Amino acid sequence: MVNIKKILCPVDYSVCSSEAMKYAAHIAAEDDAKVYLMHVIDIRSFGHESPLDTEIPKPSPETLERIRKELAEDLVHEKDGKRVAVEAIVVVGKPIEEILKVAKEKKIDLIVMGTHGRTGIPHVVIGSVAENVVRKASCPVLTVRHP
Repeated sequence: MVNIKKILCPVDYSVCSSEAMKYAAHIAAEDDAKVYLMHVIDIRSFGHESPLDTEIPKPSPETLERIRKELAEDLVHEKDGKRVAVEAIVVVGKPIEEILKVAKEKKIDLIVMGTHGRTGIPHVVIGSVAENVVRKASCPVLTVRHP
């Protein structure tokens, strides 16, 4: 029997990740599981890799907390009068590494994520972050396409 109690849903605010949140919420409601919504602020956006050759300030702890609170409110899902348990995680780092790290630390049973992120750049099969998570995750990964 499959026992899903912890679901990780990386969110980049794309249409695909919004769809993935719906699937995560539905599965969580069915299995009485907790959903960990996660947003990774890509560290590569800061410092020397800026196309303007200027230092872009990293988000403050207050900004990270504000994003975390808003993210937690993004998933309000009820089934038969029972709310899905949600925890929001916001970190600064490289998305693939941070997603895999949290999945391991939290002992996630299932990762639910969109196939294409905010960039909208299509890849041969699925987006590069999703593709790498599928290949490297130690748990099953459900990828959700744009409807």
